Amino acid sequence: MTATHVARTPVDAGLAHRTGRLTVTVRRPDGSPAAGQDLVVRQTRHAFAFGSTGFDFVPLANDEDDDETRPPRWFGGASVSTARAVAGLWFDVFTTATLPLYWAEYEAEHGRPDTARLHAAARWFVDRGCTVKGHPLLWHTLTPPWLREVPPEAVDDVVRARIRREVHDFGDVVRTWDAINEAVIMPVYDRQPNAVTDLAARLGRVETVRLAFETAREADPDLTLVLNDFNLSPAYEHLVEDCLAAGIRIDALGLQSHMHQGYWGEERTLEVLDRFARFGLPLHLTETTLLSGDLMPPDVADLNDYVVPSWPTTPEGEQRQADELHRHYRTLVRHPAVQGITYWGFTDDGAWLGAPSGLTRADGSPKPAYDALHDLVKGEWWLAPQHVVASDTGQVVVDGFAGDYVVEVAGTALPMTVTAGTDTAASVQLA
Repeated sequence: MTATHVARTPVDAGLAHRTGRLTVTVRRPDGSPAAGQDLVVRQTRHAFAFGSTGFDFVPLANDEDDDETRPPRWFGGASVSTARAVAGLWFDVFTTATLPLYWAEYEAEHGRPDTARLHAAARWFVDRGCTVKGHPLLWHTLTPPWLREVPPEAVDDVVRARIRREVHDFGDVVRTWDAINEAVIMPVYDRQPNAVTDLAARLGRVETVRLAFETAREADPDLTLVLNDFNLSPAYEHLVEDCLAAGIRIDALGLQSHMHQGYWGEERTLEVLDRFARFGLPLHLTETTLLSGDLMPPDVADLNDYVVPSWPTTPEGEQRQADELHRHYRTLVRHPAVQGITYWGFTDDGAWLGAPSGLTRADGSPKPAYDALHDLVKGEWWLAPQHVVASDTGQVVVDGFAGDYVVEVAGTALPMTVTAGTDTAASVQLA
């Protein structure tokens, strides 16, 4: 054998920046090349963050049942029976979970946060090989009513204490946070009086962002902190510019893409990505939805205003959703600035706004959109297990998507990493 045997995953030209090369050299106990050695190469994880909300699984992770004793869930959530039915499907695609720490629900009674329950849910995901993001540390919506009773001059201290507490209490399981959510509208929000909007109006957007980021950063310098917004207009770009000019360290920009009124299409999606990629920061598509039923009318200005008694999924809508999801994920993953995608709501059972936005139906059965995403993540973008033989020099070269791999040699499974855009070498010494 003169040629190195190669385990290769098919890659379309637009995804070359997502791939890397790993050269594994296998040696005998005396240090000589183990020519002809049998190996198995398996991919175990993508470096790219394929995520979804973990809201549905909080009760399941806490061994709760489907009674009415649980705290309210403003953003919905599946029944325990549905969560149990879809858990396997969730973990077969996703490796990043977003958990809800909405202040009004999390600390409905001042001084009594729901720490144990949410921490148990985060640990449940981590123990199953997932990373967890907390959402959010600061937001004007869903602030607890008791915060309105705090003297205005003391609100910032209470906000800082809340941020420090969550960063500390979840530090072992949550390493990424939406530090502040929807800051563009925050100081002018007028639908519900709340103390955070009043605080933002007094401080201004940039200083409110600074409060959230720097308080979290002081509590844990190693966190990944995201600035997240649904407003993708130039107003958000100006806020990012102003925050960076003010010396605020932002680790990633969160872009929401709730497409309840229709698929953006590739052209608009790329236009949005390119506008925000100019800042040189990773882009997280933090809240992505596509519908499998009737679309929301285009004249609805605030998605929360659209209320219908029933919003079913339909066969035609499901096929449309699958096609649009396939196109959307291809567009996002091909863009070099995008670091991760979170699909917002895994099942129609308890979906936000009651919309048919899940990848599974209310009964837990997968929609065509789930199959389409699974085929991409675990099919087209995944290295199938490769049985290979080391070359004359004891080498095997793995070309694959950036991520985690296992190389099985002589009955021992050894973890390896493929890093995007680089050549990496690893050596294995047989016993």
